[in-house]
Amino acid sequence: MLQSLAGSSCVRLVERHRSAWCFGFLVLGYLLYLVFGAVVFSSVELPYEDLLRQELRKLKRRFLEEHECLSEPQLEQFLGRVLEASNYGVSVLSNASGNWNWDFTSALFFASTVLSTTGYGHTVPLSDGGKAFCIIYSVIGIPFTLLFLTAVVQRVTVHVTRRPVLYFHIRWGFSKQVVAIVHAVLLGFITVSCFFFIPAAVFSVLEDDWNFLESFYFCFISLSTIGLGDYVPGEGYNQKFRELYKIGITCYLLLGLIAMLVVLETFCELHELKKFRKMFYVKKDKDEDQVHIMEHDQLSFSSITDQAASLKEDQKQNEPFVATPSACADGSAGH
Repeated sequence: MLQSLAGSSCVRLVERHRSAWCFGFLVLGYLLYLVFGAVVFSSVELPYEDLLRQELRKLKRRFLEEHECLSEPQLEQFLGRVLEASNYGVSVLSNASGNWNWDFTSALFFASTVLSTTGYGHTVPLSDGGKAFCIIYSVIGIPFTLLFLTAVVQRVTVHVTRRPVLYFHIRWGFSKQVVAIVHAVLLGFITVSCFFFIPAAVFSVLEDDWNFLESFYFCFISLSTIGLGDYVPGEGYNQKFRELYKIGITCYLLLGLIAMLVVLETFCELHELKKFRKMFYVKKDKDEDQVHIMEHDQLSFSSITDQAASLKEDQKQNEPFVATPSACADGSAGH
């Protein structure tokens, strides 16, 4: 008897704090995923780093042996200056001297990476004025970009996701949830094909030193706004039509980011994912959800009717394939 009572009380306790338990497991899973990534990256990349360090030491020792007039501190001072300039996107190599990092097209590409928070890091402001302007430009531009992308994605989602799902649901009678899942998978496949596989094939042809995997890696790192900067297109010394190429890449990144956000919004609207996300949210109290109309004297009957009318208009706009009574009446009168 006591065991059954204790078991039922434990079940009630777990059910009462289910959201907190789910959130705790979510935090634990995320930390374990971070540790898992660190272990894999360390085990895979550490041997390559060790080989590269050994190779550089051998080259440095051989260079000093062949040039006895040059001391090791002088060589390290020169290499330090070269690496510092390379971090700012300036190279001392003769085959890279023709590429400017701050002409108009390169500056446009840099501005797009800053506002989209991609930030490759291959080009950074050199002067104090440029750094100060970058801060002010980003403070204003990043929220502006978020507003712009939100508006564009909302409009595109209406035409690309909501209307097709409603069309098949209303006209053909399919289940709305099934149609939404199939549509999301199909939209994701089309987006991956148009903004990952096809551009990766194009980059592998236009960039001399890139294979298909490296090109696909650049597309993913860019459109996911990670922006590591180890692969940046249009930086080759023999790049033809470099200005036009940079503008094309800027347009590709902007359109690809919009497409990625549309796909994410489409998947986030799935009923199954909404239920899954709610498992980790804090539940609202019933007192916060209930609205007592009689306690609010400022709500008049006219305002309520106006709100109801506006809600009906919004529903009509969101369901464009449902015929309105006035339209039906006009159509019958015409016949």
